[in-house]
Amino acid sequence: MVNTMIGASIFGLPSLIAARLGRLSPVAYLVAGAGVAFIAACLAEVASQFREAGGPYLYARTAFPQFMAIQVGWLTWLTRIAASSAVANLFVSYLSEFFPAVNNIAMRAAVLSMLIAFLAAVNYRGVSSGKKLSNFFTVTKLFLLLLFIGGGVTALLLHPAIRVTPAVVAASASDWFEAVILMVYAFGGFEAALIVTGEARNPRKDAPFALLVALVTTTLLYISVQYVVIHTLPNAAASVKPAVDSARYFLGPVGTTLVAAGTLVAVYGYLSANMLHTPRLTYAMGESGDFPRFFAAVHPRFQTPHISIVIFAVIILVFSIGGNFEWNATLSAVSRLFIYGSVAAALPALRKKQPHADAFRLPAGMLFAGGALLFTLALVSRMHRRELIVMVITSVLALVNWLWARRRPQQLPG
Repeated sequence: MVNTMIGASIFGLPSLIAARLGRLSPVAYLVAGAGVAFIAACLAEVASQFREAGGPYLYARTAFPQFMAIQVGWLTWLTRIAASSAVANLFVSYLSEFFPAVNNIAMRAAVLSMLIAFLAAVNYRGVSSGKKLSNFFTVTKLFLLLLFIGGGVTALLLHPAIRVTPAVVAASASDWFEAVILMVYAFGGFEAALIVTGEARNPRKDAPFALLVALVTTTLLYISVQYVVIHTLPNAAASVKPAVDSARYFLGPVGTTLVAAGTLVAVYGYLSANMLHTPRLTYAMGESGDFPRFFAAVHPRFQTPHISIVIFAVIILVFSIGGNFEWNATLSAVSRLFIYGSVAAALPALRKKQPHADAFRLPAGMLFAGGALLFTLALVSRMHRRELIVMVITSVLALVNWLWARRRPQQLPG
């Protein structure tokens, strides 16, 4: 679960959070972590009632009418597209440490095309290849974080001269809301781990414990990274690759190169995992009749949902070239908030529909559901115009999808 939560965003977010909150930015992770904890608690109960793949889309399909399920399916797809596009942009930013020419518009588009095409080709050929490639990056990502945090904290203790005073930012309520929205993007991922609760030995006991440990661990890591960045990097808010720019001050040339290279590997690993998982969502929706049937097509030789993989890759490329890291990260967080809201709302709905389900029962569940809904609604209310336009377009597409799908025979995926 820690691995699904700690993606690549932490290598790009510190500068964006510092720009909004300055020296208070590490504290903000506690605020975001508390809000996410309410959502995760609801998810622990809801997910424990299912044994099939599908995640929030499947939960909505059971708890609500088909219209809501299709809306959640589209929003889940949008979340994954925007999140993957954000880290693809981050990859280019960190690659510029070695090849400054990638900042050229044409070169950037070419690099993004090669990056995404290779991952699509690997997963097109088989799930085992995708899993091996995804697993390869896990140790690298965690090692890199520990190296960066350990090196930074040690340098601050032994060499006080490198310490900088973080900027004092007169943060408004809007700044806090925007910062927490971005941090929701960083904390996201726990919902993917809980998709497989049906295969766990004791999900009623293990899921809540895993969520608690993962949230505490991830929050501490994020706070540590943010602290090191703002106390070692002058004008941290202006950096587009804060981990590398910060490492220059305490790890030296070799360490900086290692952090840059490791960040590229971690970012690529995150993209690899999304290329493996997300096409299975549209495959499940196509198989159930909620998406056009061709999304559920399986390659006769490689046994992969090849059309879903290709479509996902093409859309990622469009979003990556058309947007930057900050916009895609914000869009992913906003769309994810709607999904989290649907999970919180599903808790009381499923308790009413399935009162005797063999599942984990969250103590004070209604209180947690209410808190999660308030948290998501408060953040959603701060959407900017660009995100709102994309969300409206997505909702309209989902509406058209529903009008088409309601005339077809339905069955649950799995």
